[in-house]
Amino acid sequence: MKHTTRRGGWVLPVLFLFTGTPAMAQSPAHADPPSHVLVEGEELTYNVRYAFLDLGQIRVKTIARERKPGVTSFSTLAYIDSYRNVPLVDLHAIFESRIDSTVYSRGFTGKVKQDNVWDFSRYHFDYDRHRVVMEIGQRDTVVAKRETLSVDGTWQDGLSLFFYARHHLFAGRDMNVPALVKESKVNTFIRFDKRKDEVEIDAVDYPIDVVGFEGNAEFVGIFGLTGGFSGWFSNDDARIPIVAKMKVILGSVTIELMSWKRPGWAPPRTGN
Repeated sequence: MKHTTRRGGWVLPVLFLFTGTPAMAQSPAHADPPSHVLVEGEELTYNVRYAFLDLGQIRVKTIARERKPGVTSFSTLAYIDSYRNVPLVDLHAIFESRIDSTVYSRGFTGKVKQDNVWDFSRYHFDYDRHRVVMEIGQRDTVVAKRETLSVDGTWQDGLSLFFYARHHLFAGRDMNVPALVKESKVNTFIRFDKRKDEVEIDAVDYPIDVVGFEGNAEFVGIFGLTGGFSGWFSNDDARIPIVAKMKVILGSVTIELMSWKRPGWAPPRTGN
């Protein structure tokens, strides 16, 4: 089946997750081999569209790799910004996630601009003590509340989910992914059925070879994103998200790849 989109799209970082048996986890001490999707210098830019209206843009960056004894992690960033003069929409958010090389969250900070003030949530996953310490406040330093939740196994956050879905694209099974979103424990169900397809986007002048999947998010995210979603990622080792569709409270949005920076990568052609 050929899936064609016009310029536009909403691939929110919280989009891509999925299991019929819980993927809760391995402990950090029994992790999988390092993932190929985490690469320093990668930068992916997406346009977000609702019906015929371009809402905004998402940029996801993998900044740096950090090595400590027994631990390798990657610093990642996501910038979410609505376009100027979009009716009833004024959104600016920054997600920062420190992701283990085997793709689970070690730390997360989410910032959202409200009335010219940046509110933040900060999570520190203390797996040795089976807990996550959360701080909620304003202006980066003013902590209004601290909470601690108990956790077992490894967990995801709103940005690491983006990389988790890429990592498991070829899993060939249903997955139930535990995550911490808006200071609550939530689940995202994803069906990784290795469904081959092709898509066309404005940024590329040929059909792109992709693998599709579907899922359901049991929480409400930015822009009212909730419920069912579908994604199409590149059918190669990089597994770059190309197009995604997500339900929102008033309908659905489409997220489409606009530009990319990743050493040696180009969207794979169908038939190659």
